[in-house]
Amino acid sequence: MSQKNRTILVTSALPYANGPIHIGHMVEYIQTDIWARFQRLRGQHCLYVCADDAHGTPIMLRARQQGITPEALIAVSAKEHQADFADFNVRFDNYHSTHSDENRAFSDMVFERNQQAGHITSRNITQAYDAQENMFLPDRFIKGECPRCGAADQYGDNCEACGATYSPTELKHAVSAISGTTPIEKETEHLFFKLTDFEDQLKEWIKAGHLQPEVANKVEEWFETGLQEWGISRDAPYFGFEIPGHPGKYFYVWMDAPIGYMASFRNLCDRTPELDFDRYWNSDSDTELYHFIGKDIINFHALFWPAMLSGAKLRTPTAIYAHGFLTVDGQKMSKSRGTFIKARTYLDHLNPEYLRYYFAAKLGSGVDDLDLNLEDFVLRVNSDLVGKVVNIASRCAGFINKRFDGRLSAECTEPDLYRSFVDEGNAIAESYEQREYGQAIRKIMALADRANQYIDANKPWVLAKQEGKEQTVQDVCSVGLNLFRVLITYLQPVLPAMATEVESFLNIPVLTWDAIDTPLSGHTINKFKPLMTRVEQEKIDAMLEDSKDSLGTPAAAPAASEKGVPTIDPIADTISFEDFAKLDLRIARISKAAHVEGADKLLQLTLDIGGETRNVFAGIKSAYSPEALEGKLTVMVANLAPRKMRFGVSEGMVLAAGPGGSELFVLHPDDGAEPGMRVK
Repeated sequence: MSQKNRTILVTSALPYANGPIHIGHMVEYIQTDIWARFQRLRGQHCLYVCADDAHGTPIMLRARQQGITPEALIAVSAKEHQADFADFNVRFDNYHSTHSDENRAFSDMVFERNQQAGHITSRNITQAYDAQENMFLPDRFIKGECPRCGAADQYGDNCEACGATYSPTELKHAVSAISGTTPIEKETEHLFFKLTDFEDQLKEWIKAGHLQPEVANKVEEWFETGLQEWGISRDAPYFGFEIPGHPGKYFYVWMDAPIGYMASFRNLCDRTPELDFDRYWNSDSDTELYHFIGKDIINFHALFWPAMLSGAKLRTPTAIYAHGFLTVDGQKMSKSRGTFIKARTYLDHLNPEYLRYYFAAKLGSGVDDLDLNLEDFVLRVNSDLVGKVVNIASRCAGFINKRFDGRLSAECTEPDLYRSFVDEGNAIAESYEQREYGQAIRKIMALADRANQYIDANKPWVLAKQEGKEQTVQDVCSVGLNLFRVLITYLQPVLPAMATEVESFLNIPVLTWDAIDTPLSGHTINKFKPLMTRVEQEKIDAMLEDSKDSLGTPAAAPAASEKGVPTIDPIADTISFEDFAKLDLRIARISKAAHVEGADKLLQLTLDIGGETRNVFAGIKSAYSPEALEGKLTVMVANLAPRKMRFGVSEGMVLAAGPGGSELFVLHPDDGAEPGMRVK
């Protein structure tokens, strides 16, 4: 893509208005904000909009529990969410709500256009009904025993124990998660979006490069089993928009949530006369539209959303970028360990730009999960930002301020060195553009090392003590500060607050990518003030302790299927010995290992457990080649219910440990173990 003359609209998935923002959510908003800031820094016209996802059953029920209206509940969430984003330096051009006049109008329009084109149908279905609460139950508000493996306390749409999917009517001993009563079956009419009408168009769209390769491969699995009609209505009582011409029926939250992107932009256009809404959203639009989302909501954005837009004669996204989830110290965020950290709790203790930098240093263009290793977090921020980048300015500024009245040399005495820093900008820009932030950070830090090496080699603190070296001191420190200016320009999308402080310190206009083409010469800077302090372990510890204390018990856990952001379940404090004793851990010999065609992470293992052979699919391809495993002993969970996968049936689980990726280690028992032995 050319550097100039791009018109871009960027969105992040809408945070659900049923609870606070946590640092797992912040991965997405920081990732998006960095990309949008980079585009602006390069001179592109880039707008970034978002909104609260404010509809659905969980919000209705939580408001009822608190004795307030849903409108009052979402108003509180909106205020808290926007404060958290602002304090993390996430700059939206507009932040709105799906519970808005604009969203109602666009939801009606998208529905009516699809209805007129014949893409909406209706039929009677039988649903679970809570007679005590007088309401139909969403799948996630029904719990019972899995009809496949018998696991207790499973949701009405899928089993977390064996992975089976089913309808709520198949659950055994089902109860309403709201009242605890046994649901009855009741017939009701619902509206459906005919996704099959768009099958050929979606296949072509997916292959056209709008999705990451691994995401496109995942989405194509939906076509193998056949696309299904998508239910877009819910029965009263429901907090949302009533469907035109269908009294008592409401748009399902996932129908009107992505339309919230359009609504937020419309709200911005109404306040900004020079913006033309139609130019951005018409089917023949010449603008670019990008959605940043979590990997758990790919189906809504990569199938339903482009199909709905096409049916309504609107443009489809230029690209959809999915990311993975956040772990802390290699594990799911946990309340018991204090690693389920709310955004506000983090902000109470630590500089937001520490986290922005750390996320950037680890983010790539794929959908792999990202780990916040707190020990590495401290070391990396202190080493890179304080020890390398800020150190350049602090070493040079004192000499310029004290000895030369803040004035830089009349010319740059190292033009080749300076030009090499500027020339590296093309590669850094390409990394940012492709969302390879970790790659960009590594290139920037390599330049910071070179700048420090230059200062170390010339030793201005030694020269300052030698007679006749005053000009050399000024020249060396001026070069150092000019190199620092280049580095901060490259880091501005990641560290916008520090960049603003540097603009004041260097006495320069707002940083732009093009401005660094020419070094500062004969320029007067202001007095240097510390730009960033080191991360203190005591503050990390205090944040973790506050995270244990501040969370308490949630009033109502929002249903993952009803909201627009990922759900991260905290790890339980303990399990009973009886629960643990149910695990049948056996020694197994890997008699055969093979790659799985079409799978990025799986190996197919044939396991001998002493006279019995099991087929297991294990996600260890990143760490092992098949030939390295054959003949090895390992430990497997032998009594795990079989799980049907796209590639076959997996009849157990191999135990492995490690942070993931190539650092994953299959457990190997000591010598003397034999296949079939039970591990005790």
